[in-house]
Amino acid sequence: MKTNLVNLVLGLAFTAGTVSCQSQKNNLVFEHQGDTVTIVHIAHSAKYLLLPIQEGSKEGQVKLETGSPADTEMDIRLAIDSVEYYVPFALTQSKGGATVTIRNVAADALCWDSIKVSDTFDTTNRDKFRPLYHHTPLYGWMNDANGLVYKDGEYHLYFQHNPYGSMWGNMHWGHSVSKDLVHWEHLDPAIARDTLGHIFSGSAIVDKNNSAGYGENTIIAFYTSHRNVPGGQSQVQSMAYSTDNGRTYTKYEQNPVLTPFDGLQNFRDPKVFWYEPEQKWIMIVSADKNMRFYSSANLKQWEYMSEFGEGFGPQPNQFECPDFIQLPVDGDRSKMKWVMIVNINPGFVYGGSGTMYFVGDFDGHRFVCDTKPEVVKWLDWGKDHYATVCFSNTDNRIIAVPWMSNWQYANYTPIQQFRSANALPRELSLYTGEDKQLYLSAAPVKETENLRKDSKKLDDFTVNGEKRFETLFENNDGAFELELQLTSAGKEAGFELLNSLGEKVRIYLDAAEGRVVMDRAESGIVDFGKKVKPHDLDTEESYARYKEVTVNYKNDFALGTWAPINTAKGHKVQVFVDNGSVELFVDGGRIAMTNLVFPNEPYNSLRFYSEGGEMKISDFTIYKLGL
Repeated sequence: MKTNLVNLVLGLAFTAGTVSCQSQKNNLVFEHQGDTVTIVHIAHSAKYLLLPIQEGSKEGQVKLETGSPADTEMDIRLAIDSVEYYVPFALTQSKGGATVTIRNVAADALCWDSIKVSDTFDTTNRDKFRPLYHHTPLYGWMNDANGLVYKDGEYHLYFQHNPYGSMWGNMHWGHSVSKDLVHWEHLDPAIARDTLGHIFSGSAIVDKNNSAGYGENTIIAFYTSHRNVPGGQSQVQSMAYSTDNGRTYTKYEQNPVLTPFDGLQNFRDPKVFWYEPEQKWIMIVSADKNMRFYSSANLKQWEYMSEFGEGFGPQPNQFECPDFIQLPVDGDRSKMKWVMIVNINPGFVYGGSGTMYFVGDFDGHRFVCDTKPEVVKWLDWGKDHYATVCFSNTDNRIIAVPWMSNWQYANYTPIQQFRSANALPRELSLYTGEDKQLYLSAAPVKETENLRKDSKKLDDFTVNGEKRFETLFENNDGAFELELQLTSAGKEAGFELLNSLGEKVRIYLDAAEGRVVMDRAESGIVDFGKKVKPHDLDTEESYARYKEVTVNYKNDFALGTWAPINTAKGHKVQVFVDNGSVELFVDGGRIAMTNLVFPNEPYNSLRFYSEGGEMKISDFTIYKLGL
């Protein structure tokens, strides 16, 4: 039904027995076809349709109509009775205006009075918990890091991104670039959800030898195309290539490039790497509770080789987001080992999602692990370290980037403009432990030293009781680093990060249990942890076990995490504090522990304490951090 968009204020039409109601608001015309479909007519060209969001509402389906078979609906939680924030929905730049179809949003919803057109979208920070120096999206949801690749002086960080709300959905590959791993430039999303489905996690490589035929040094991305199908889900591997240094991608016209030979539904997160001894490309893909290996000469046709993982790690679990890297043992490049990084959900020792790894040998076809299936090695002992993958094309440096959240409560954190951050990039190395087993160390990359803007070097001191530092920095904005050497002869010794409200994070050595602990049970806003429900794969026994092994458990967020450590020794301790997080590194990353925190005001005091003996603090410096 055509209508004069200028003169129409309200009209009714009866077409084939269907009532259609039209109204004009905010220079838009809404054609409501019952409570099922609304067609939005935009008379004049604009860059965005600004959509009002209410996170508690059900998802409606929003589609820009261009007449192309590639037009794709996006699932968006439009405001029903309350507007929490806006998101930009990009429009075609046409003098003839644009048409957007919206399904499953009631005709009397508040959104119809609030939708706007605009050529700009304000991304100025308005969230108190946005980190000062960690990578976050400008707006919207973020989870797994994807397609990490280094080329021509730039680190490309793609990520699972919902540009239409701060909860999971509409998976695109968001995109940021950096020259130093700490200063990030936000770019437009690089790969958008399409008719094959959501753009799930994957990897990217630099095709130096033109294996795929798109030109030498083309960046090629591999990702999972995910869509729901009757009776379950379809997950297949797709490919796209970029000839403009990763800014834009062209999807391979014959996608997908790999489907599961057995119809497996959980088949995702391809990691592609070059295997020099046999001059071939290898892809490792998560396959339910296994990892599968495939090989290819041209990056388009893939041949199955082997799989690994059934029965390995804590049970129950779900394998996701693999990486496969080769590292020297104790820095000796004549002794190389392969490490398989496996992110699991559920199954983490303290509940929800976490990152484990296996060390072994690989012959180009099959991986053999050095340890028994029940041996579990964690890359990080905090609750908020997941989907950890490594940059490609970085020569001998192995640099990993984790997602800093946990699937138990990722959608509930007290943030709205954006949701989720990446933890600090970590440089991985392989060392021999006291038990002669091989372990991964995850140290903050050296580039983090560029964040240091001011410092306080403190004299050495001993504590037998307590010692306080009331003010770390004037006008503390919540971003600082502690670096110190801690030696304890006591039963329990450590320190607390405090604010004037009594909110605190405790970090301490527990000699009786032989462990280092980070306790955030009283860190600030914690009650959203009560919303956590067991994962579908969790059993009553496994879910109860998570609670039993934590320290000071109050709910699935308010608790303490710990790592085993030899407390008889002195230890180098680094703590990075930012709005929303505390990251602990002990002995150069041999222990890493990453936890979210949401204090109502920044921590700006320190209380050192020791019980049952004396603690010595030396080489102590406090750094104020910023970009």
